[in-house]
Amino acid sequence: MQIKQVISYLESIAPRTYQESYDNAGLITGNPNWDITGVLICLDSLEKVVDEAITLKANLIVAHHPIVFKGLKKINGKNYVERIIIKAIKNDIALYAIHTNLDNVYGGVNSMIGKKLGLINTKILAPKGKMQAIHTTVPSTYIKSIESKLKGSNIVIQVIGDQMQVRFPDSQQNFVMKVLNEFSVKSSVFQIEDINQKMGSGLIGELAEEMETSAFFQHLKNVMDISVIRHTELVKEKIKKVALCGGSGSFLLQHAKSHGADIYISSDFKYHEFFDADWAIIIADIGHFESEQYTINLLYETINQKFSNFAVHCTKINTNPIKYYI
Repeated sequence: MQIKQVISYLESIAPRTYQESYDNAGLITGNPNWDITGVLICLDSLEKVVDEAITLKANLIVAHHPIVFKGLKKINGKNYVERIIIKAIKNDIALYAIHTNLDNVYGGVNSMIGKKLGLINTKILAPKGKMQAIHTTVPSTYIKSIESKLKGSNIVIQVIGDQMQVRFPDSQQNFVMKVLNEFSVKSSVFQIEDINQKMGSGLIGELAEEMETSAFFQHLKNVMDISVIRHTELVKEKIKKVALCGGSGSFLLQHAKSHGADIYISSDFKYHEFFDADWAIIIADIGHFESEQYTINLLYETINQKFSNFAVHCTKINTNPIKYYI
């Protein structure tokens, strides 16, 4: 079993077209043609996690967060990112990240949180729209130039011989057509999937039965295994409709309010952003790591249920950089 087969399966569930433009999901180090000796799953592929993979003889680390977000001009070990890359390459360990593409798919990170909280009637909080595709024939001399110009921007390109398929959000249609027209490539656009309820940010759902706010907070602490919750004034006596977003989700607060949610659960709110609740909703900031911790279980179940050719491990390293003095 080769690494590329696992990647292909994961990206059939959470295509890289779903990732945000700033993201760096995908294979970061390693060769997709390597045979897999084992898989280690984590949120952050830190140096201790690479050491753990070495001990387990696992040559593929599947992480939620990419260890590389920006381009590296030098790799000489001056910081933790460079040290991790060096160690992974030196030990023939592939680092793969499945980040905002897994955040943005229904059934991904946020659905896992909703499931843990016992939410029903769930749907995407902020749908992103529709996907489109182009199938066309491209002269081989143009392929690399077209791929270079279309790289990024949530665009995925597949080439077989002189046949090219380009998949992109509908918002990118004009850009894609402009590039193809530069090379006089004739093509037509067609919609491949209406993903209004399958792709987007956050999740909203309901509790089967409304709960007293204090009881819901205790439920939230128990389910998410947390001891501290930063929150706004408890302006709701009872909780029924719940909005959430794993990781940094302050940008979705207005969506949660417009859906009439009683509470919005996420993390990384800044001081002044708490005021944006405007006494109309409760914000519950449970911490970034804490909100995404069950992504490890999600990926474990996803990979383990599909493949039986190798061992799949969940990291035993707590990679949360934030500590609490209690």
